[in-house]
Amino acid sequence: MGIFGRKDSTPETTAAHAAAGTGLAALTGDYTIDPAHTSIGFTARHAMVTNVKGSFTEFTGSLHLDGENPAKSTATLDVVMDSIDTGNADRDGHLKSADFFKTDEFPTMTFRSTGAESLGGDDYRITGDLSILGVTRPITIDLEFNGAATDPFGNERVGFEGKAELLRSEWGLTWNAALETGGVLISDKIKLNFDVSAIKNA
Repeated sequence: MGIFGRKDSTPETTAAHAAAGTGLAALTGDYTIDPAHTSIGFTARHAMVTNVKGSFTEFTGSLHLDGENPAKSTATLDVVMDSIDTGNADRDGHLKSADFFKTDEFPTMTFRSTGAESLGGDDYRITGDLSILGVTRPITIDLEFNGAATDPFGNERVGFEGKAELLRSEWGLTWNAALETGGVLISDKIKLNFDVSAIKNA
């Protein structure tokens, strides 16, 4: 069975998971997100013609996986906003300023899940509350389960890839500049992407 109580579609898959120790009993539990093997990124359209990509390099998070009751599976994430990195120091400084994230006043972005469900196969969906600039709004994250394994150091790991979209204006991130050719400098829609590795707690 999969993480959220999904039955694998073939006896061969079930046998393979059992042999690898990745069945329901092994996967259900509490996990800590490993920042050394996890990335949290974002993409924004710039000047209507290209994409600017960035990431947050400092964060902590946890997962609780419940194979018998998907609704009890949870995720938390706390991101240090000063760790934003777009590959350009001037742009990063602007993003930290009062025009955008006001990191002196709001140093952390948080996510707290409110529900989880299986979409079939290795696909899952988590809904939750995202807080930025003191504003909390719901967000939906689509996840793909990448698998479970024991690493060479004896850590039991699970991995997920995820994506979500949001309108930054809904969190009060409204700074922009008009272009002479029409349109605006920065898109309202932001794409988020996650590549998560989490270690099962002892």
